[in-house]
Amino acid sequence: MSEWWTYGPRDLLMFSQQTYYRLFELYNLEWWPLQILALVLGAAVLVLVLGRRGGDRAGRAIAAILAVCWLWVAWGFHWQRYASINLAAGYFALAFVVQALLLLWLGAVRGRLTPLPATRLQQRAGLGLILAALLAFPLMSPLLGRSWTQAEVFGMAPDPTALATLGVLLLAGGRPAWALFPIPVAWCLISGATLWAMESPDFAVVPLPALLAVVLAVGGALMNAWSKRSSR
Repeated sequence: MSEWWTYGPRDLLMFSQQTYYRLFELYNLEWWPLQILALVLGAAVLVLVLGRRGGDRAGRAIAAILAVCWLWVAWGFHWQRYASINLAAGYFALAFVVQALLLLWLGAVRGRLTPLPATRLQQRAGLGLILAALLAFPLMSPLLGRSWTQAEVFGMAPDPTALATLGVLLLAGGRPAWALFPIPVAWCLISGATLWAMESPDFAVVPLPALLAVVLAVGGALMNAWSKRSSR
């Protein structure tokens, strides 16, 4: 019997790094040119966030777009593709569906994603996460020596979709919808752990910004509560 302590994190995975990124390649090739539509939707989110016009209608539109993206990733990626190499993918798909429903209820129906005045740090971090999800993620694949066909695109891949969502949540200012945080943050941590186990050099790219988003959201909420209390 082999000693259990001789096993490393990589031995616990059911797939290799090559298999994982080949999955993205097959996924992208199957659904091309849907990536263009996904990026257009991402650009629409960015425009709505930057414009800060439309009030609740803008927030509801952002929530609806994000909900569609989370639903697509749940079915198109997790259920149709990732499930072939990861037994937990069905649970991931379910979590993404739950997140989509929460976005529809809290964002599209109740208007909790309306862009509101936030701290300068929250604004910069929120916009930074959205821009990273839209622009940096597709470029990471060739920069790390992988094929363009293995690129992870917002609205189709889970990591950039989760990060962009956290960016939008940061821009909700001092009244973030806390129920929308757990699933994106949990996914970012799971994804980071998976990449770390695969010894991928970009393993920290997703979990660290996700944790930063939580810290900034909590800090912004505390500052908002303190300012309201002081003004009484």
